[in-house]
Amino acid sequence: MKKVITYGTFDLIHNGHINLLRRAKELGDYLIVAISTDEFNQIKNKKAYHSYENRKIILEAIRYVDEVIPEEKWEQKVNDVIHHNVDIFVMGDDWEGKFDFLKEHCEVVYLPRTIGISTSKIKEDLYKVNNG
Repeated sequence: MKKVITYGTFDLIHNGHINLLRRAKELGDYLIVAISTDEFNQIKNKKAYHSYENRKIILEAIRYVDEVIPEEKWEQKVNDVIHHNVDIFVMGDDWEGKFDFLKEHCEVVYLPRTIGISTSKIKEDLYKVNNG
C-alpha cells in the first residue's frame, strides 16, 4: 500500500482544496492529511475561521481522505513520514523546494494550485462584501 501525506490549515474548504486532495490521493492508496492545530496556527500568526475539531470533522468526510492527524509544529514532518510509513509527501507548488529535505525519507511532490481560489481570497472577498 502506497501512503501519501499532505499538510495545511484547510479552513473554508473550497474546490482548490478538493482538487489538491483528489490529486494527492491519486498518487497512492492511502491519504493522510495533517491539519494545523489552533495553537500551531497562533504560532504561524494565522487565524482559522473553523476550529481544529471542526476542520478535522470536515476533512474526515471528504472521500479522498483516509486519516487526519494534527500538525503541531514545523519540525514534525520527518517524524510523521517515518512513523506513518509515508511513501509520498505532497504540497502545493507555492512551497516548491521548501520540503526537499524530506527526499531522503520519501518522494516529494509539489502539485499546482487551482488558479483563482484560496482561503485568503475568500476572506478578502467576504471582507469587501461586508465593508463596501
